[in-house]
Amino acid sequence: MTAFNHISRRGFLSLLGTLPLAACGRTESVIESDATDGGPAYGDTLVEASIGDISGLIPNITSDSASHEIGGLLYSNLIRTDKELRPEGELAERWAVSEDEMTLTFSMRRGVKWHDGEDVTAEDVDFTFRYMIDPKTPTAYGEPFRQVRRAEVVDPYTYRVTYAKPYAPALLSWGLWILPRHILEPAWKAGVDLRTTRQNRSPVGSGPYRFGEWKTGEKIVVEANPDYFEGRPYLRRVVYRVIPDQSTIFLELKARNIDLATLTPIQYRRQTEFPAFLKAFHRYRYLSNSYAYLGFNLLDPRFQDRRVRQAIAHAINKQEIIEGVLLGLGRPAVGPYKPGTWWYKADVKTFPFDPARARALLAEAGWRCGTADGVLEKDGKPFRFTIRTNQGNAVRQQTAEIIQRRLRAVGIDAKIHIVEWAAFINTFIRKKDFEAIILGWGLGLDPDQYEIWHSSQTGPEELNHISYRNPRVDELLEAGRRTFSQEKRKAIYGELQEVLAEDQPVVFLYVPDALPVVSARVHGIEPAPAGITYNFIKWYVPSSLQRYTR
Repeated sequence: MTAFNHISRRGFLSLLGTLPLAACGRTESVIESDATDGGPAYGDTLVEASIGDISGLIPNITSDSASHEIGGLLYSNLIRTDKELRPEGELAERWAVSEDEMTLTFSMRRGVKWHDGEDVTAEDVDFTFRYMIDPKTPTAYGEPFRQVRRAEVVDPYTYRVTYAKPYAPALLSWGLWILPRHILEPAWKAGVDLRTTRQNRSPVGSGPYRFGEWKTGEKIVVEANPDYFEGRPYLRRVVYRVIPDQSTIFLELKARNIDLATLTPIQYRRQTEFPAFLKAFHRYRYLSNSYAYLGFNLLDPRFQDRRVRQAIAHAINKQEIIEGVLLGLGRPAVGPYKPGTWWYKADVKTFPFDPARARALLAEAGWRCGTADGVLEKDGKPFRFTIRTNQGNAVRQQTAEIIQRRLRAVGIDAKIHIVEWAAFINTFIRKKDFEAIILGWGLGLDPDQYEIWHSSQTGPEELNHISYRNPRVDELLEAGRRTFSQEKRKAIYGELQEVLAEDQPVVFLYVPDALPVVSARVHGIEPAPAGITYNFIKWYVPSSLQRYTR
């Protein structure tokens, strides 16, 4: 499941099914197009591969990156970020911040239409806000909007919000998909779960693309919106093919049945260095805005002992994973932030590969040699657990195998369970039916990670899946959002990283390189700190290179 929004948005924290295609960082194009460019032209279809299906078409109530990606094409936001990751308006033409920084006033563009022809107004923003703060709304993203003390529709094109306390992520939080009031409010007021409405399967949005079709487990199709207020997208249609196997995706890519996909490290390093492939595709490489981790269910008493988590961290050789699985295309993760951001702290406690220290910590925690096969025991119970991860992601599966082998060497018997993406999220993650997981987070554009680490965010629709609770972490997360001083926030989030590094609620594994590949017939791609897809509506295929007429 790819993890980017074609039109760069706030960057909602998203569960990743595979490596992301767009994130800030250095971008490298391996080759230049050798085709004659006849200039921008309308038409053609771009086919993208996804290893997992979307979970719904109201992205405000989903947490997977694929649903957010589609949502970014179908819906518009008040605020988004530009190619340099600076806030800019989308539905908001401009905004004003009060002198005390407690009030935001948004002035909206006039003439923006929903796909059914109705006007987009401040009433739609207000409906979206009220829906997000409703306790019955099944969303992981409502908490930032509960910081608002007063919200008001000043006039049809002016919306004002006043916060109860200073809230540093306030502006970026409005990088939110605005929903159509005229379609959804009646059902919402009647107490209907909006996941059961037509909007969640066949939505009306206001974004650059209109919904075409969704065949569950097969494909999602969107069509260019000729009335989009920033101009009709050049690409007439985008098709997302659900192919839950990266090897199959690669075969389809080589057959030119797919135009956009993410390469695995082995594909990037060893399977695409051929003239025919390099003529047909452009490859890109840059450090992704994401990280992979081994997470623990902290409701399990075994993992509540910090010494056990630290021991597991010492038992894992991160560099072995980076060299053997990523083939050097990534770097070790020491915390939940991307290196290079102003809030990143590199000099935190690390747990280098040290099996002897791992065994000593396990002994301190009461785990002793027990079974004939060398598995440690405590209170007569062997240390056995299952690591779950998602189907279709070879990197995660290989990572799990390396971790399994290294844990076995210190006396822990770990099994591996590979699960189809939708079942992984809905059956195991949301219901906390797991012992350990290998997953990834796509990160936001602000250091605030309240939704992931705060002890109040452990519900089934929320993002603290591991049930982590630490009073000091709660205090730091609260403090970090209450000051606008970058210097103070840097210190606060630096301490947060120190606490998480010591506590090891998850083992932070690696920050991967993003490795997208795009058909060479697609022009208009301009790599930037935001990645390659921030200007997706400007991508085009010259008339002489177009393949699809319908």
